Amino acid sequence: MITKGQKINDRYEIIRSIGEGGMANVYLGYDTILDRNVAIKILRGDLSSDEKFVRRFQREALSASSLAHPNIVEMYDVGEDDGVYYIVMEYVEGKTLKQLLKKRGSLTLSEAIDIMLQLTDGMAHAHDSYIIHRDLKPQNVMIKDDGQIKITDFGIAMALNATQLTQTNSVMGSVHYLPPEQASGKGSTIKSDIYSMGIIFYELLTGSLPFKGDNAVEIALKHMRDPLPSVREDNPAIPQSIENIILKATAKNPKNRYDDARQMHEDLLTALDDDRMNEPPYKYPYPEHDTESTKNLKKIEDIDKNGDQEEEEEPVATKIEDKGDKKRKKLIIILSIVFGVLVLGIITFAFIIPAVTASKPVIVPDCEGDKVSQCEKKLQEAGLEVRTNIKSVASSKIEKGLVVRTDPEEGRSVKEGTKVTIYKSSGEETFEIKDYSGENYIEIQTILETQYGLNVTVEKRDVDASDREYDPQEIIGQSLAEGSEVKEGDSIILYIPNIVENFPDMAGLGWGLADAQAFCDKYGLTISVEYQETTAYEEGKIIDQSRAAGSPIVKGQTLTVTIAQKPKQQSTPSTPSTGDDDEETTTPSDTNNGTE
Repeated sequence: MITKGQKINDRYEIIRSIGEGGMANVYLGYDTILDRNVAIKILRGDLSSDEKFVRRFQREALSASSLAHPNIVEMYDVGEDDGVYYIVMEYVEGKTLKQLLKKRGSLTLSEAIDIMLQLTDGMAHAHDSYIIHRDLKPQNVMIKDDGQIKITDFGIAMALNATQLTQTNSVMGSVHYLPPEQASGKGSTIKSDIYSMGIIFYELLTGSLPFKGDNAVEIALKHMRDPLPSVREDNPAIPQSIENIILKATAKNPKNRYDDARQMHEDLLTALDDDRMNEPPYKYPYPEHDTESTKNLKKIEDIDKNGDQEEEEEPVATKIEDKGDKKRKKLIIILSIVFGVLVLGIITFAFIIPAVTASKPVIVPDCEGDKVSQCEKKLQEAGLEVRTNIKSVASSKIEKGLVVRTDPEEGRSVKEGTKVTIYKSSGEETFEIKDYSGENYIEIQTILETQYGLNVTVEKRDVDASDREYDPQEIIGQSLAEGSEVKEGDSIILYIPNIVENFPDMAGLGWGLADAQAFCDKYGLTISVEYQETTAYEEGKIIDQSRAAGSPIVKGQTLTVTIAQKPKQQSTPSTPSTGDDDEETTTPSDTNNGTE
């Protein structure tokens, strides 16, 4: 079982699982030598125990590793580690074309053409190197966020073509894109990949598969005998030139298909030209069914009708294995001759030549903790040759300048004269901390703990949600500054957001009662309203609030808002009469005079 932190081949460190399939599980890994993330595909089930399959898988995967194209996932390494067979490849962030189709259904015409142009360009490059994929389907095509596609699984697809398939679920996925010649046991050619690309193009435009059935045999039979449904009947807006490309690519008879992927690519480039949009429907120059295909079709029909339940669930490749008996007999005769020659050669190289050139075995001495000069002397005295290039490795156990290990390692039995590399200690390994702001704390924590042996603590730090939108897993700070040097066992704190909602300045924002009510409803607050007569504020606007702006919101609180109200109009008091004509006005002086 593969676990987080496990190292494959003492080099590729497992970070997490990123996908599972019928043939293999895929993990995000870290290449400790080249300091990069990689995708590690590990074979599973009975494929790992099938020696013939494993040998072919490794051979074909190594062959595919020579491909270098922007639309093909790059293979970095193929190997085996304690019974675990793996491929290390470019890590592509994105989703499969199948996942995109499940989410979107059909794509637009321009999107589908863009994807097909990339797919045909990548496959043209592979075909130029005489490499056939044999299992093209949306599950084996990754699409990145920027729209670039990457074709995957070259090694597995090619290896599966020459062995019995026992993963029923995988075949049910593959059979929807299976060319008629593969279904009838004739083997694959470049034109087989073209058929699969035609089915993919159909699915991109319609969002559905052309042939469906209850089991693999039923679907394979439809590929061999049923005409392809029209994409224009499903969507009349699709030009005839586009349907012609699909018809030509998915012809039952390979003679009626494109000669190669590059020809299909060039046809796609001009498909939307004005003079091609309404071209006549494509007519097949050769008959779609020949006699041999009809015979194979009848045999498969018999299997479909008479086979028991267990047989129906077997993959198509297993059911049609007997179709090429005559060809196989001829092949067996040729292979027998070749095999005889190979056996003779193997005996010569395995027994005769080693017996002549044999040299006595030597045990590599233990040099750990020695000075380099002492180690060199030990190796030479043992009859081994010392490489002049002394390599340095970090070590927390061995003092700087002393020998950490050798390659081959101590205790190994090797031939006399074997060249040995000495590794000396460069001291305790340190590395610089980076600025992890904005990164996902789970990924950074995993890398720091598994790759560098740091003690990572994650703490929450209050942030104001009104400042900006925060991702709950986003790193917003760290206890060690960028450039700080650390070593294994050191500690670091990663801070993630504790999103705090605060009261806004309602008066400053010009809010009214409706705005305040909506705010309270959103955060579960109780609103209380007061009114104040004033001419300093626009009527209906909030002029005060009981909870200060910037204070944290607590569900269930009561918020009192004061609303500006226009002052009530006051009546003007009447002016009293002066009484100049009717009343006599006395003054203090008059009174005094009267008294006197």
